[in-house]
Amino acid sequence: MVYIEGMDSPIRLHANAPKFVHLKVHSAYSLLEGALPIAKLAKLADAMQLPALGLTDTNNLFGALEFSEKLWGAGVQPIVGCSLDVDFGDNRDAQPSAIRALSNEPRSKPAGKIALLTMTADGFANLMRLSKSLYFEPAPDEPTHVKIARIEEFSEGIIALTGGPQGPIDTALRDGQHDLAVERLKTLEKIFGDRLYIEVQRHGLPEEAEVEPDLLDLAYDRRIPIAATNECYFASRADHEAHDALLCIADGRYVVEDNRRRASAEHYLKTEAEMAALFADLPEALSNTVEIALRCSARPLGRKPILPRFVPGDDSLSEIENFRLEAAELKNQAKEGLQRRLTAHGTAPGYSVDDYEKRLSYEIDVITQMKFPGYFLIVADFIKWSKANGVPVGPGRGSGAGSLVAYALTITDLDPLRFGLLFERFLNPERISMPDFDVDFCQEKRDRVIDYVQKKYGSDRVAQIITHGKLQARAVLRDVGRVLQMPYGQVDRLCKLVPNNPANPVTLKEAIDGEPKLQEERDREPIVARLLEIAQKLEGLYRHASTHAAGMVIGDRPLEELVPLYRDPNSHFPITQYNWKMVEAAGLVKFDFLGLKTLTVLEKAVNLIKQVRGITVDLPSLPLDDKATYEMLAKADTAGVFQLESTGMRESLKRLKPDRFEDIIAMVALYRPGPMDNIPTYIHRKHGEEPVDYLHEMLEGILKETYGVIIYQEQVIQIAQVMGGYTLGQADLLRRAMGKKDKAEMAKQQARFVEGAMAKGVKEKDAIYIFELVDKFAGYGFNKSHAAAYALVSYHTAYLKANFREEFFAASMTLDMGNTDKLAMFASEARKSGIRMLPPCVNQSAVDFGVEPSRDGGKLGCIRYSLAALKNIGAGAVETIVNERNTGGRFASLADFAARVDAKALNKRAVETLAKGGAFDALNDNRALVAANADTILASAQRRTADEAQGMTDLFGSGGKPADLVLRSADGWTPMDRLSAEFEAIGFYLSGHPLDQYERTLAKLGVRSFAEFELLTRRGATAGRLAGVVIAARERRSQKGNKFAFASFSDATGQFEAVIFSDTLAVSRELLEPGTPVIVSVEAELDGDTLKMRVQSIEALDKAASSVPRNLKLVLDQRQCSGPNAGRLSEMSSRLKPSPRGGGEVRIVLPLLDRGREMEFVLPGRYDVSPQEAGRIAAFPVVAEVVEL
Repeated sequence: MVYIEGMDSPIRLHANAPKFVHLKVHSAYSLLEGALPIAKLAKLADAMQLPALGLTDTNNLFGALEFSEKLWGAGVQPIVGCSLDVDFGDNRDAQPSAIRALSNEPRSKPAGKIALLTMTADGFANLMRLSKSLYFEPAPDEPTHVKIARIEEFSEGIIALTGGPQGPIDTALRDGQHDLAVERLKTLEKIFGDRLYIEVQRHGLPEEAEVEPDLLDLAYDRRIPIAATNECYFASRADHEAHDALLCIADGRYVVEDNRRRASAEHYLKTEAEMAALFADLPEALSNTVEIALRCSARPLGRKPILPRFVPGDDSLSEIENFRLEAAELKNQAKEGLQRRLTAHGTAPGYSVDDYEKRLSYEIDVITQMKFPGYFLIVADFIKWSKANGVPVGPGRGSGAGSLVAYALTITDLDPLRFGLLFERFLNPERISMPDFDVDFCQEKRDRVIDYVQKKYGSDRVAQIITHGKLQARAVLRDVGRVLQMPYGQVDRLCKLVPNNPANPVTLKEAIDGEPKLQEERDREPIVARLLEIAQKLEGLYRHASTHAAGMVIGDRPLEELVPLYRDPNSHFPITQYNWKMVEAAGLVKFDFLGLKTLTVLEKAVNLIKQVRGITVDLPSLPLDDKATYEMLAKADTAGVFQLESTGMRESLKRLKPDRFEDIIAMVALYRPGPMDNIPTYIHRKHGEEPVDYLHEMLEGILKETYGVIIYQEQVIQIAQVMGGYTLGQADLLRRAMGKKDKAEMAKQQARFVEGAMAKGVKEKDAIYIFELVDKFAGYGFNKSHAAAYALVSYHTAYLKANFREEFFAASMTLDMGNTDKLAMFASEARKSGIRMLPPCVNQSAVDFGVEPSRDGGKLGCIRYSLAALKNIGAGAVETIVNERNTGGRFASLADFAARVDAKALNKRAVETLAKGGAFDALNDNRALVAANADTILASAQRRTADEAQGMTDLFGSGGKPADLVLRSADGWTPMDRLSAEFEAIGFYLSGHPLDQYERTLAKLGVRSFAEFELLTRRGATAGRLAGVVIAARERRSQKGNKFAFASFSDATGQFEAVIFSDTLAVSRELLEPGTPVIVSVEAELDGDTLKMRVQSIEALDKAASSVPRNLKLVLDQRQCSGPNAGRLSEMSSRLKPSPRGGGEVRIVLPLLDRGREMEFVLPGRYDVSPQEAGRIAAFPVVAEVVEL
């Protein structure tokens, strides 16, 4: 081991002086190009006994710090660099700018890539600046690159290699531009002087051999040293095929294509001996790589946490004096905040003001000793700003809710003493780690908080954090299958054999080992074996870079001095090139700004309540004992209620019948795999159906709230404290140890716990039993601070649903307007509650769902459907309609609509959708007529827009009133046609359901609704008959080649899906056309919360209905069948379908309005009176009403 100047630990050198050092390695951070994860690189370097290794990922420093730390840890000198595209300014597009603007040619053409390596700490700082320039300086339509002038500005402390075949020198020589190559080389010489090396590569490629003589001539003529490099993309020759597939994935090409990007089989991590043999004729090219390694004497280093000062620093004071200012500020704010909290809410039962003040002082002392006052003040500041500026903030998240200081500073809204939450679970003085407040914001206003933080601390000191998406098991199978041109169906079938569990992803190897069908497919078909082999090699590599959903960093100086920066193409915001782990290692403190949709729902609901009812609801001050809320929870009426809406949770709530806030906390904590096994025990003990066991009288105070069931991590900590004699800090360490299941450590901890318990008078066997029981539950225990905070959000949503149901549903639907299934569910729930769902309307609807007063004097109001939730209509079109209505008043007619709405915002499809969804009903309720004339309406609007553009308005003195539109006649829609069109526009049936006309028939046939059947399956039912309208049927083929289908159906209570196997599918395929009403006989089973159904038989609903006796009464419209319309009556009679066998009687009722009575008679014969035919008859203009007898 030796030390290198500027590096803080020893590195390995060969016993004999090394002959070669790799300087051009691409890790997996060279996205979809490098196939070497950094952890693998470290292992390879160690196994190959490499003294040093150079990383030059393409156009980024994503892996710089991770590479530095892991290579250093393996005893290998890390040389951190970057291959970056350079624009010398000599390769621009020569087209005139006006022509260039119309072409797809970029404005700047980088000349090629050069490799820059870090020599010194200043060199790495410069490399970070250049890495930022790559992303922030090119125009949006230009490729990633850095200009040569910027490289000249930031060249100190950096060694440059000319880039090899992809470099600007090789490229110019290959193109026959020798003079250009010389000019570029002169430029690099001027910038780097003796830090420039001409790169020579030998991968057996023609383009390398073609230019090598010229490169050597240039090097010798200009006395520039040469360096042998091997562009390493993968570990060994055996990985070449997989890497080739990776390049195809990156470029959207197929493996069989010839004219595409490739690497050779020689682009692997060669041994020193292999490189020495390859360049035996150029020994100086080898020795210069060692010289470069020796010249590179610095590496990126981690730092201790760096925070900006919250309290402005005084340069005349020492660092410790400035820190004391911040600590004093925290103390003052916390004390004042606690006083306000206690004045508003009082103390928790059993606690005095003195208890609160002692806890606060203790926490402040710990926070100060750990040097975190600034962190608390920064978080408190942006949360206070959010609350003062109308940005909803969650009551807390994670263990931070256990801090009284956080409660006093309004970071959280839960009193930790009232709910038994522990500070040590958040910040343990016996385990030094950064505090981590995860903060939930309203998702629509989260960006406002980020903007505030950016302005307060400086736009150059705030950034979001990068995240790197990986090729996971299923995704890599699909990608590799595509580039191998395998049939989609085959790849899809294989993918579905890989378990999909995002919370605990399964690797391909695990999937293959655990799935015999995958093994069978692999052994049977060589192409599948090839797919699986390649996919396993590529699995886990990085696919793309994007922005972390929540992570933010704030620095005390410009961030480019601390970490390299990146710009996500989808965001204007700077992003760190390091992921969140490396960001923290670099000394930056992470803040999580999460967007929580439920907070937005709550805000919208509260605003609607104020707008519609004039009632102000202040959620933070709500009492936690609202009777209506707990009654609703006891009925499990929790659709849309945060954390409590899953089917299994609803079943548990129904049995639990919660009547206190602590029950909600317990259910949030228990409803997870593992802990949910304790739900029955908790319920039985709550209702006195099972005795409560506190394990020991000493623990009653800890376990009484949960009826003796160990639910929370805090209970584990308290048991260790009260019985085992641990401090709370030590007990938190015990909890963590229990989670790790370290047997040796647990044996030591058990001995200590038992000794402490015995000292308190507990019998040894009892202490051992309790320790083992606590150890068993510690792995299941949930963070009570997090459960309590989220339970509060659950309570708030439940409160609004129980007390202001219309506003709650309208707000929920607004936030889910892009999810048709959720909208259908909420609409169904609203109707069950007696709330009318009103169709969209150009005169009433807004962008969001709205609430209108009851129209019949009832208690419940109505929900008005949103225009923006309709299909095929952009937000711009909706805003145009709503803004025009708000400005100019309601639309008086279709002509008025066409005359006022900007035609540029609409198209024919949008107008048709508005008509089909019922949005024009207030102007003309004949939806078929309006939809058929969508082009007429749009043409009128376009003419008016064109006239206005030419200054031609109201030439004929119409006084501003638009001329009536002349609409083409169109056939009327049957009720089924009308609902089908509505379904097309909305995504589900809103104003009714096609099965409504079969209601009496279905009752006579004993067919159940899906909602009824689902409830019965929870009680043990396994078969039933359901009616539904076919939504879709997707056919698949099983591994044995048999066809089957997944079919989705809809009834008035919701949508459901069932699988149809080959025999049933073969005899019923023609019934699976979308829109067909059918009766399905199903078998069903519950798989957890999921109801799985298999179709045993399908029959046409109309056929089944024909066996049910029925008659019709047709009430005519006198105005439509008298005078000039008299012929319509005979036309209707002629269109009735006779049905001598099995038909029904048809009665005609003709109101005689002028005489104040009606005439009724029976038509001779029998007719088709099926529900479908009744719907067709109802569409006749002369028929006012069809009544089933």
